[in-house]
Amino acid sequence: MSKAMRLSLEEIAEYFGELEDPRSSINLLHPLISVVMIALMATLAGAAGPTAIAVWAGMKEVLLLKCLDLPNGIPRKDVFRRVLAALKPDVFQACFMQWIASLREAGDMDKPVVAIDGKTLRRSHDQSKGLGALHVVSAWATEMGLSLGQVATDQHSNEITAIPELLKLISLEGMIITIDAMGTQTAIAEQIVAGKADYVLAVKGNQEGLHQTTVAYINRQMESDFRNCGARRHVTKETSHGREETRQYIQMPVPNDFPELERWARLKTLGLVIRTSVCNGKESTESRYYISSLPVGVKCFANAVRSHWKVENTCHWCLDVTFREDESRIRENHLRQTHAWLNRFTLSLLKQHPSKQSIAMKRRSCGWNDNFLLEVLCGKTT
Repeated sequence: MSKAMRLSLEEIAEYFGELEDPRSSINLLHPLISVVMIALMATLAGAAGPTAIAVWAGMKEVLLLKCLDLPNGIPRKDVFRRVLAALKPDVFQACFMQWIASLREAGDMDKPVVAIDGKTLRRSHDQSKGLGALHVVSAWATEMGLSLGQVATDQHSNEITAIPELLKLISLEGMIITIDAMGTQTAIAEQIVAGKADYVLAVKGNQEGLHQTTVAYINRQMESDFRNCGARRHVTKETSHGREETRQYIQMPVPNDFPELERWARLKTLGLVIRTSVCNGKESTESRYYISSLPVGVKCFANAVRSHWKVENTCHWCLDVTFREDESRIRENHLRQTHAWLNRFTLSLLKQHPSKQSIAMKRRSCGWNDNFLLEVLCGKTT
């Protein structure tokens, strides 16, 4: 291991300096920061839970003793389980947030699109303990591939209360926040604007008045092909796996007499996306509606909408297929939240590495090659 890598690991450890050790004073054989760093490194290398973390650590004893403070050797499985289960998820996440801030500063995005979206860990329920499947609402910076924060709930329906808590965790200034229809709430729009960010919110029937008013206005403008409302249009075409898709993105300013104008903070534009798909000679069409605080700039609007859709492939799909998160049987509440965050953060680190390999191959490479693991962890290539 190079001297530069050793220094980088020491810099990373500083992010956890304020993390409170949940263990009793008589059970401190292993430094807390070293336990956390091993858990992070093992997760990068493919471990999924305390047992796998301990097995990986045992196999990597030579590496870990060189780069971490481990005066009493490699911790056992019970140490990882106790520590990760006892750490307060919000405090644990706050330490990582400082690290994420440094990664975000290293990027060069003027107005990053941040998708707020939820995902359920389907097998994490425990009926005997009355524990529902863990539902995690995450903030995913789509262009940068960074998980900026998460809030865990026991039910999908709790997203409405989880989103405001999540927005409190991240620095919103200069971002474009995209949220599905469940998060289209006046208080959430106000919170985003107060944080000096912009929003693009999907409009569906859960906001009945807004939905009816938006659809009615856009349909009236459609009759004249949007010639009289200052609308702008952007069209994209794609062919993939035998399917041809055409998307029309149409954005227009909100009229002064729009009935919902005063209810929604800094509401400036309405959006329509018409997706036409042709597969095996069959054509289908779907329309989606949006409100936004963005001014008219249809390519910016189109990028925000498309970026939100991409969160399924760039984040959720990776978590399910590469990290096999849906198969996780971790039942302890804090432990499953901590592990979910480790998955999201390590996915972010893997995406920052400049290698053109797939996320799955990068993760395998972390397990196979110590130098590659340290490159991903430290953000430096040798």
